[in-house]
Amino acid sequence: MTVAARLWLVGSLWLGVGLLALPAAAREITPDDLAQLPAADVTVLGEVHDNPLHHAHQAYAVAAMRPRALVFEMLTPDQAARVTPQNRGDMAALGAALGWADSGWPDFSLYHPIFTAAPSAQVFGGDLPRQAVRDAMTQGAAAVFGPDAARYGLAAPLAAADQAAREAEQDEAHCNALPADLLAGMVQAQRLRDAALARAVVLAMAETGGPVAVITGTGHARRDQGVPAALALAAPNLSVLSIGQTEADPGPDAPFDLWLVTPPVDRGDPCAAFGIQRS
Repeated sequence: MTVAARLWLVGSLWLGVGLLALPAAAREITPDDLAQLPAADVTVLGEVHDNPLHHAHQAYAVAAMRPRALVFEMLTPDQAARVTPQNRGDMAALGAALGWADSGWPDFSLYHPIFTAAPSAQVFGGDLPRQAVRDAMTQGAAAVFGPDAARYGLAAPLAAADQAAREAEQDEAHCNALPADLLAGMVQAQRLRDAALARAVVLAMAETGGPVAVITGTGHARRDQGVPAALALAAPNLSVLSIGQTEADPGPDAPFDLWLVTPPVDRGDPCAAFGIQRS
């Protein structure tokens, strides 16, 4: 695995019978609960990108939900347009059409079952060209996003405490090895990606009427700063269910409606890429 891929991997569901209302309090759930999730216009299904169990859970949830639209963090709109009824069921053909092998994402065999779990759902892409994400680090998310930046919360700076907390999270996610002057730009890039995913959800709702399932990293599933937060500004009429999947207990202040904790993947120490040995 490349150093870039390691960095990205480091940085980057209900009991009862029938569908329930949106949860009144955040709580941990089990995989079996994914078959009976609360009804919502938008369900954000988080993942640790290289954890196979997380993708199996997503496919299980999507099959039960039967959404009209699937939004993938891993696809640009151009890539999403290449998904056809003819290639959707053929893992090799679809992976080739998407150019997945050159994308930097984990093996397509982890993701293909999600496409086939809802074979009639329209596929949307919430990813951005890599250059756009790099530009956000120097120009700011609002400048790269375009005219709707204010609608998605990008025009205003974050409160000082929020900015500092997000920079600290970026620093920790990258083994505290990045130059301090890069951290603010990385927060801008993250905000841009959250807004781009939210924009794809709004488009998916407009074109299909929903419900929409979003396949994304657990960081983007956070209610306090991820896709749900951007949607609360851009489309406050939508009901949004946030589901995080983690490899450790997220604690009492977990920023999700529901979450699952699974065993971690044995991926070695990603900090070794920086020459750092973590105990």
